[in-house]
Amino acid sequence: MKSQDTRQRFLFDETHIRGEVTTLNESFQAIQQRQDYPAVITAILGEFLAAASLLSATLKFKGIVSIQAIGQGDITSIMAECSNNTQLRGIVRGDYQNIGSEEGFKSLLGSATLAITIEPEGRERYQGIVPIDKDSLSECLEHYFAQSEQLSTKIKLAANQHTAAGILIQEMPHSSDDEQARDNWQHLSLLLESLKPEEQLELEHEEQLYRLFHEQQVRLFDPENLQFFCSCSKARTAKMLVSLGADEINQIFQEQGIIQVNCEFCDQYYQFDQPDIDAIFNEPSVH
Repeated sequence: MKSQDTRQRFLFDETHIRGEVTTLNESFQAIQQRQDYPAVITAILGEFLAAASLLSATLKFKGIVSIQAIGQGDITSIMAECSNNTQLRGIVRGDYQNIGSEEGFKSLLGSATLAITIEPEGRERYQGIVPIDKDSLSECLEHYFAQSEQLSTKIKLAANQHTAAGILIQEMPHSSDDEQARDNWQHLSLLLESLKPEEQLELEHEEQLYRLFHEQQVRLFDPENLQFFCSCSKARTAKMLVSLGADEINQIFQEQGIIQVNCEFCDQYYQFDQPDIDAIFNEPSVH
């Protein structure tokens, strides 16, 4: 089976270490087709999407994981999110059309922070923030897990114009004085570090794991399918309009004759006429 738009869990038997491996093709292309990103921006967005896919696999409840960087460089904002039911979306904002092809993650964002937000359905969201002071998204996320979750985590991400891929291994809670567990983690981390980007982008999940861990007992679980999905709707857009207030919305309507809102994620347009606006603000129509 082709490892396209799938995520798979794996375990190292007789250890305290779990893993996830993911590959995005059609879902990644569906997201980037809605924007005109330069190649280097597309690759960075691909890494964010692969990372969101990996992190959402840890959810034990209905909800969404989002990874967002806010910067002061050519990229002012980049965000990717994945729900527990494996639906992805992402976007990049900034003045990046004339950037050089050699610019990297850290230089494009400038002085920036990385926020990992978990939004359980129907419950209050929580967020961890780390500075972007590493050279790669992988390293920043590893720092986040060490600081916020206190879990040893190793992540490798790769992306080109067509494919985004990621692999994660993570220690599960166990006795901290277990010398064998420390040796297992160090050994598997070194093996994962040897994985090349082209291998992530070209090899099937089974091949990647065999290439890395053929001397270990690895249990690979059934794949989960991933897909692009935008959670926007006219009802959610109406809630956004409410947050702006009736006075501002009515003023815009008087100037333009209609309210038009464009979703930046999926390019869907929503239109609101006078009866719509009256209904949103629970005002009786006089027209």
